Amino acid sequence: MREITGRILRAAGLALRAARVGCVVSGYGLLFGASAAGRILSRRRSGGGLGDGEKWVRLLTSLGPSYIKIGQLVSTRRDLLPPGVTGPLARLTDSAPPPSRRRVQRAVRAAYAGSHWPFREFAWEPVACGSIATVHEAVARDGRRVAVKVRRPGIQTVMERDFALTRAVMGALGAVPKLRKMPFKVMHEQVGSAILRQLDFPAEAAALTELRANLSGFGNVRIPEPLPGLCTPEIVVMEYISDLKRFEPGDLDADTRRQVVRSVLAAVYEMLFIDGVVHCDLHPGNLYFDERAGLVMLDAGFVIRLPDEVRRSFADFFINMAMGDGWTCAQIVIESAAHIADDCDLEGFRTGLSELVQEASGARSGQFDLARFAGRLFDLQRLFGLFPAPEFAFPLLSLLVIEGMIKDFDSGVDFQAEAVPILRRRNMPRDRAVGLHR
Repeated sequence: MREITGRILRAAGLALRAARVGCVVSGYGLLFGASAAGRILSRRRSGGGLGDGEKWVRLLTSLGPSYIKIGQLVSTRRDLLPPGVTGPLARLTDSAPPPSRRRVQRAVRAAYAGSHWPFREFAWEPVACGSIATVHEAVARDGRRVAVKVRRPGIQTVMERDFALTRAVMGALGAVPKLRKMPFKVMHEQVGSAILRQLDFPAEAAALTELRANLSGFGNVRIPEPLPGLCTPEIVVMEYISDLKRFEPGDLDADTRRQVVRSVLAAVYEMLFIDGVVHCDLHPGNLYFDERAGLVMLDAGFVIRLPDEVRRSFADFFINMAMGDGWTCAQIVIESAAHIADDCDLEGFRTGLSELVQEASGARSGQFDLARFAGRLFDLQRLFGLFPAPEFAFPLLSLLVIEGMIKDFDSGVDFQAEAVPILRRRNMPRDRAVGLHR
C-alpha cells in the first residue's frame, strides 16, 4: 500500500511540475511574441522579441535550476549571440535568487545534527548563489577560513522531475519515423545523468581532490582544497580563496591576455587529452582570477570522467584535424559511432568531412570557429546516417563553454596549435609528461 501511495504521489508531483513548466513556457511565449510584434510595428531593429535577454532571465529563473543551467552555458557564447542576450544571462552564473535564510539555516543545522557544530562563525548571507547551491563564508573551529557550499533545499525533487519530463520528450522524439535511429534516450541518460550528478556533493568533493592532483603541475591554476572531515552529503566545505576577480579582459595588456588564453587552454587540454577528468562547466561563475592574476577554477559539480577509449579517440580526432588529415578524422568518427544507418554513404561522409577538416586546418589563426565546425560536423553525420556516441558530447561541451570567453581575451587564438604540444605527449607516462610541462 505504501508503495502504491508513493507512486501516486510521484505521478501527481510530476504532473504538477509538467503543468507549471507548460504554463510558464506558454506565458513567456506570448510575451516574446508580443514584444517581437511591437518591435516590427515600431520599426525598431533591436530591443525586443527573442533578443530580449531580461525576459530570458525571468523565464529560466521561473522554470528552475535545470533550466538556469542551460542559461549559464548559453551566456558564455558572446561570440555567437548578441550582448542583449548574453549579458543578462551571465547574471545566472553566480547570482540566482537565493532561498530564504530560514531554509538554509534549517538545511545546514540538519546536516550536522548528529555531530558537534564545526564552525566558529558562519555568514548566513551567501557570497554566491548558483542554480544548485549557495556558497557561504565561514570560519572552522581550527580557525581556517572556509567556503561552505550548501545544496538548495528541495532541489533534488525538482531536478528529478525535470529529468523525467525531458526523458518523456526524448522518448516521443524517438518515435518520430525520421528520427527513430537517433539515440535520443541514450543521449538523455548520459547528459541528463551528468547534470543530476551535480547533486552528488561527496562526488564533487572527490572531484576537487582529483583535479587538484591532476593540475598540480600548473603553477598558475588554483583549485580549492576540500576539507573531507567537514563535508556531508548536502554540503561541501573547502578552503576560501579571497579577492577573486571576474574572468574578464578588463585592463589587461595584450601580452597578459595572450598568456591567460594559453594557460586556460593548456589546463583544459590537459584534462581532455591526458587525464580524462574534465571540468565541463567553466562559465564566468566558476572561472576567476586571484590577486596574482592566476586562474582559479571553482565548482567541480559538473566534472566528467571520460573512458580511456573516448579520450584517445577525441585526442586522435583533434590532432588529425590540426594536421588536415580529414580521411583519418572520418575513420575515427565512423569507428566510434553509436549507430550507422544501413544506407549510410561512408565514402560521401569521408569526402564531406575531409573538405571540412581541410578548410578548418587551413584557417588562419583566430578564424577557426569550434561552434561552427561542430555544427557542420553534426550536419554531415545526420546527412549521411552516422550517429555519434553520446560520450563525445562532453569533450565538445567543455571546449564550447570556454570558446566565447577565450576569444574575448585574444580573438586571434589558434585553438588547434595550442593543443598540439599536449597532444604529442598524451601517450607518455604521466610522470614524464608532467615533468615536460613544468
